[in-house]
Amino acid sequence: MRQPFTGCGTALVTPFLDDGSLDEAGVRRLARRQIDAGIHFLVPCGTTGETPTLTADERARIVEIVVAEAAGKVPVLAGAGGYNTHEVIESARRMAEVGADGILSVTPYYNKPSPEGLFQHYRAIAVAVPLPIIVYNVPGRTGVNVDVPTILRMSAIPNIIGVKEASGNVTQMCEICAAVPAGFLVLSGDDALTLPVMSVGGRGIVSVVSNEVPAEMSRMVELAEANDFASARKLHAELLPLMQVNFIESSPIPVKYAMAAMGLLREVYRLPLVPPRDASRQRIARVLADLGIAAATPAVPS
Repeated sequence: MRQPFTGCGTALVTPFLDDGSLDEAGVRRLARRQIDAGIHFLVPCGTTGETPTLTADERARIVEIVVAEAAGKVPVLAGAGGYNTHEVIESARRMAEVGADGILSVTPYYNKPSPEGLFQHYRAIAVAVPLPIIVYNVPGRTGVNVDVPTILRMSAIPNIIGVKEASGNVTQMCEICAAVPAGFLVLSGDDALTLPVMSVGGRGIVSVVSNEVPAEMSRMVELAEANDFASARKLHAELLPLMQVNFIESSPIPVKYAMAAMGLLREVYRLPLVPPRDASRQRIARVLADLGIAAATPAVPS
């Protein structure tokens, strides 16, 4: 049995209908596609899912659908994070109620808590919600970095089981892998850094690009797990242009545009996100064409 939340997990996008409402059938269809492709775990309601624009009821409904579709085949790591510790706890409790197997919790943004504030924030969540919790460190979006000593302190809390590291600081990632106890999961938060992180002890990736290519990204991670880095590097090189083009504008704008071009969803965003610029559309289209994954006539399945 694979240890839960290792391997390749997909930070699922959230599909909307033309009127901007939640596309529940689309959520179900995308989750099923991931599972059929061999993904190792699913991550609904992360930042890739436009979570700040979703209501609490919508977030719970998305996780409920994904849990039902997963049906125990793969674990579900639900997003529940933010600025207000009390609200995060309430959100995490609701995710537990609808069947999530674990919580991915992004650091408080904008208010820039101290290391002690970060520790107490996550400790409060862990005490209130008995599910496994993975800390999400993404200072480029939140304005605060979880440093190595703070991660090490958190790792002593029994149900804080790992960190999604999206600092972009490879040295920090190496230090975390070297410092944390055995069994504490270090996951890459950047597709392009998956292999570097796994080469020093990381256990996988919470991926954006696996929204588009779940089978290929899962295979790349499995090759790295088998210590076949030569084959993994070859697949990484093939996927790198897609990994990069997914971030030519604020994520998830490019990945949703690409998935619409692949016929997987409607190209609908919630403000303040808007469709990509024409130049970005052209670049994304070229990458999809090079990989041979664009639909001849993009159409959302019924």
